[in-house]
Amino acid sequence: MSEPLALYIHWPFCISKCPYCDFNSHVRESVDQDRWRTALLSDMVHEARLTRGRPLTSIFFGGGTPSLMPPATVAALIEAAQAHWGFADDIEITLEANPSSVEAARFADLAKAGVNRVSLGLQSLDDAALAFLGRAHSVSESLDALAIAQQHFARVNIDLIYARPDQTADQWEAELRHALSFGTDHMSLYQLTIEPGTRFETMVRTGQFIPADNDEAATLYDMTQSITAAAGLPAYEISNHARPGSESRHNLCYWRYDDYIGIGPGAHGRRLNSATQRHKKPENFCIAIDRNAHAIASEDLLDPTSRATEALLMGLRLAEGICLDRLSQKTGIAPDALLDARAVERISKLGLIRRDGSKVTVTPKGMPLLDAILPEIVAVEASAPA
Repeated sequence: MSEPLALYIHWPFCISKCPYCDFNSHVRESVDQDRWRTALLSDMVHEARLTRGRPLTSIFFGGGTPSLMPPATVAALIEAAQAHWGFADDIEITLEANPSSVEAARFADLAKAGVNRVSLGLQSLDDAALAFLGRAHSVSESLDALAIAQQHFARVNIDLIYARPDQTADQWEAELRHALSFGTDHMSLYQLTIEPGTRFETMVRTGQFIPADNDEAATLYDMTQSITAAAGLPAYEISNHARPGSESRHNLCYWRYDDYIGIGPGAHGRRLNSATQRHKKPENFCIAIDRNAHAIASEDLLDPTSRATEALLMGLRLAEGICLDRLSQKTGIAPDALLDARAVERISKLGLIRRDGSKVTVTPKGMPLLDAILPEIVAVEASAPA
């Protein structure tokens, strides 16, 4: 059986830029849909020439706001992907969507195009919070969109942002329990993070609001883990919760360090031991397509230590952890050389990580401290790309 292969397709356009967002998203007065369909299809052809023979296990349309794509474009991209690679029998095809009435009206056609999983950016179930987050939809509109999504897609994920300024534990508990009542099989629950270069960073720097402090955020994180686990949606990754068997197969490809192809503006890829990135600015992306028939801005062969480091940093985010023997087979680095044994033993005594033979996991107690744990235990040091 071949190793999993995933395809990520980036649609860079949004109606407006959310103040917390640091993704590669752009607001444009108009979009030449025919040109963009042709450009994305051309970018796909280049990758297909390199990776044919391995069926796709997942496709993910991200953004930006891919629910603004014409369903005919989505259909064309799915059909081309199937022709290039073929599909695994149970392929997962996800599309991110804003829960507005305009985009919900396209859900039936997106399902006909082949999308079988949708990820809805609800972000909050409080209208005042939605206004603060710069979202264009209301709670009422988002719940209507969720109901329509559940009619048309076998699987639905919802995104929520918590640890907002002045949000109390009681408020978050009520919001989370309300969200769990919708019966979706997957929830992505993110703490509000102030990212560099965003409007929120400017607002914090100029004193327009004060973010939740670390202790408050930790309290809400612990509550989130407890409530979702009791509801049958335990965390399988630090911010992602699912009913057993309903984990995002596409995101698991990232976290398990399987190969994935990335096309579209700014998209990253990891395939054939190389790291790829496309041109980020939409106009530069299209110019590169016209010039080269692909939009790769950089393509670097990753040495074994770089791959091992990336795999460890990604895999230890998962509740299942990492298998050192599997990682050794993928990189050629001996299992004992991947982690600092003394650091692992020391941190294990604190109850933050667990090692059982070749398997290493970060415990639920350790997950909130992951950023501090990883530099301590990862033994290999990434080299500069060749």
